Amino acid sequence: MTERVFLPGDIMLPKGADLELWSVIACDQFTSEPEYWEAVEARVGDAPSTLRLMLPEAYLGFRDTQAEMKKIEATMEEYLSRGIFQTICNSYIYTERQLSDGNTRRGLLGILDLEQYDYRENACCLVHPTEGIVEDRLPPRIEVRKKARLEMPHIVVFIDDPDCSVIDPIVYSLESPELLYDFDLMDGGGHIMGWYVGGQKALDVEKALQRLADPRVLKEKYHMSDDKPPVVFAVGDGNHSLAAAKLYWEGLKSTLTDEDKENHPARYSMVELVNIHDSSVNFEPIHRVIFGTDSGRFMEEARKFWAKAGEKGERSHSISLAADSETGDIEASFSTIGELIEAADRFCGDYISAFGGRLDYIHGDETALSMALRPGCAGMLLPRMDKKELFPSIIKNGAFPRKSFSIGHARDKRYYLECRLIK
Repeated sequence: MTERVFLPGDIMLPKGADLELWSVIACDQFTSEPEYWEAVEARVGDAPSTLRLMLPEAYLGFRDTQAEMKKIEATMEEYLSRGIFQTICNSYIYTERQLSDGNTRRGLLGILDLEQYDYRENACCLVHPTEGIVEDRLPPRIEVRKKARLEMPHIVVFIDDPDCSVIDPIVYSLESPELLYDFDLMDGGGHIMGWYVGGQKALDVEKALQRLADPRVLKEKYHMSDDKPPVVFAVGDGNHSLAAAKLYWEGLKSTLTDEDKENHPARYSMVELVNIHDSSVNFEPIHRVIFGTDSGRFMEEARKFWAKAGEKGERSHSISLAADSETGDIEASFSTIGELIEAADRFCGDYISAFGGRLDYIHGDETALSMALRPGCAGMLLPRMDKKELFPSIIKNGAFPRKSFSIGHARDKRYYLECRLIK
């Protein structure tokens, strides 16, 4: 890899603000709980806050989106004109985030070159999505980016670094004067600390990423054939936000000179890089539950389907079926877990088309099981994915189907904190 994909950037932080009020969770959380956001609004009051720089998705359909967007644009201009930001130039920020389970997630904030990313199927690029993109979710996000002068990241990008060669060396070279922030996140979000990473340390990060992306290393690690594109970066959270940033850049760059294309800030998107082998990273399955169905027919059709669908493959997985008062496990063999999840979605779609019912995606083993065992309901509990399976599955089969897995609990999702100019 000769391209510089993940780079230091000019990262903006508020100065003199109450960081606990400034930093709020990503807009796509608590979408069915407007009371969560109402409580945040009451707490923030008139204080400078990222709450005023975005629109929680819980309010979509309940507030005038265009009016809210005008408020956001005006607030961005106000914050910039008031000079509330300090800019940390040409740097990364190393972060430590204490999560609800007591683990600490370590990450590295920087900017990702959108020229090296493509979410479309069969694209040959170094940065891949982990889940399929729903195209009709992109236009509103693109409109937001067109009008905004600032971006705030809640995008998490994974690297597959079993030797912990990229982020971990930073930990052992930290100095207290480089500490940029250290505070409790609001409403049970844990604690976050961030350190400046620049100069030689930043160069060391880039060299480590180059080694991680060496074609010979990739081919040996994943047993890749020559026709398979390499995957060095996998978008773990914020897939649709990054896809919107990509499409906005594709439209903008056609209006720029060659020189401007090289340096325009919208060519990049700020993301947090996380090693998939970090002890804090765990994947939780998202189960499929069908409501309003004949449970006996579901079990009969599901058993027939899995007997045929799971006959060929290298890895055995256990799928749990549940309907009314009946449960049962089925062993199915697939080359990758992505193929298994795709088969589960294919069955659910075909079953509902033939026999009716309503599909929902349920987090939590016990919650999904209890729902599936209700009268007139049925469920398919998918297996937990080993983190080692993520990159090989993407390389072999492309992005996972939507709602394939979850990374952590809602309050462990990224909070808005850092900003960056994109125009």
